[in-house]
Amino acid sequence: MIKTEHRDIVTEIPHPKALAMMDRLSVVESQSMHGQLPVVWDRAVGSSVYDPWGNRWIDFTSTIFVANAGHGNPLIVDAIVKTVQKPLLHAYNYPTVERLEYLEALIAVTPDYLEKAFLVSAGTETIEVAIKLMRMNAMAAGKRRSVVVSFEGNWHGRTTGAQHLSSNLGQRAWIGHEDPEILRLPFPYPWIREAQSDPADFFRRALQTELDVKGWTVEEDVAGFVLETYQGWGAVFYPSEFVQAVEKVSRSSGALLVFDEMQSGFARTGKLFGYEHYGVQPDLVCCGKGASSSVPLAFVLGSGYLLDLPSVGSMSSTHSANPISCAAGLANLQAIKEGDLVQRANQMGEIFHRELQAIANNSSLISSVQGRGMVAAIITEGFGDADASEIATKISWECMRQGLLVVHTGRESVKLAPPLTITSEALAEGLSVLKEVVDALSATNR
Repeated sequence: MIKTEHRDIVTEIPHPKALAMMDRLSVVESQSMHGQLPVVWDRAVGSSVYDPWGNRWIDFTSTIFVANAGHGNPLIVDAIVKTVQKPLLHAYNYPTVERLEYLEALIAVTPDYLEKAFLVSAGTETIEVAIKLMRMNAMAAGKRRSVVVSFEGNWHGRTTGAQHLSSNLGQRAWIGHEDPEILRLPFPYPWIREAQSDPADFFRRALQTELDVKGWTVEEDVAGFVLETYQGWGAVFYPSEFVQAVEKVSRSSGALLVFDEMQSGFARTGKLFGYEHYGVQPDLVCCGKGASSSVPLAFVLGSGYLLDLPSVGSMSSTHSANPISCAAGLANLQAIKEGDLVQRANQMGEIFHRELQAIANNSSLISSVQGRGMVAAIITEGFGDADASEIATKISWECMRQGLLVVHTGRESVKLAPPLTITSEALAEGLSVLKEVVDALSATNR
């Protein structure tokens, strides 16, 4: 049993009723929705998650990089309630004040070259939109082909186009065919020597090799490059020189530079958008998750020319610009500004990563700490009969039992992303739990 300022564990964990609820869900719901840690969320406030039986966890997940402005942020709750009580629950593509005010505010806080937005409901939709715009732009420019270049290990969603970009053959096998005009280049992991010694050359050589195999050129055949701002499973960033080389090739060839900002957008990395760390200017920016810190909201940002390539009525979505989502999105922008969350992510991120590195330095089970700002991943090592993913799972489960929620990836990493509003005291307590868990597991594996 645990009772501290920020944690309450007053029952067996996982709670028997939580396991029973998961059993009931398995009867009526696709198993594809399952796989998270067995914690029943009853309510969430700030950086605390509560179950129905009196247990409280420190949240290092933000659900899944959504609640950047904190769970149940009062500004966002108030905006949602006011819209519901009008009442205005849905308006399709008819104009609403909520839609106009949100879009005007969104464009006002973004760089000048991002002139318009297209609103949708989920991140994977934004990737489909980006693929469409890249290929429409290539056709308008008279290119021979509309090749889209992605990077191995990146993840862009579960719809057909998004999964075509993935390098995971098993996860896209269901499609039944390969898109012949998608190239996947190697990712410049920090443990690949040549990728770190000359990142720009690593990119250029990989691109040229793939183009030569196909008999293509970047000028005549490539529609665009899609980068996940950091590699999601492990919070692994690119070397800046690598991304700058991609931008240079894009500019010289007329290909578009696209960033998938789903996990990195809205102050998470200490910038409003994560791509700003690289010193580049994208053509399209795909955002979701933290866009509202709550309800479904996602969008593509770009120039007026690119966003207006589809004709009137040819690109829309049933729940695009939902008034509740737009009201939440506007309040989220207000919360980020009033809470100075970009700067807060920078300041808290320094403490966050310093402490995580100290934990890693004292453990043979952690090979590295990745990330920036208030996103991090500890990359695990196998030991004995347990491989790296099993070690990560053990850490995730024991943290849960001790009152700390982390992102269980199912891979050789443990992801960490507290709400940006977390107090320094709650952050320190969560890190102390993680340290105790890692230290104890390290001791048993010596």
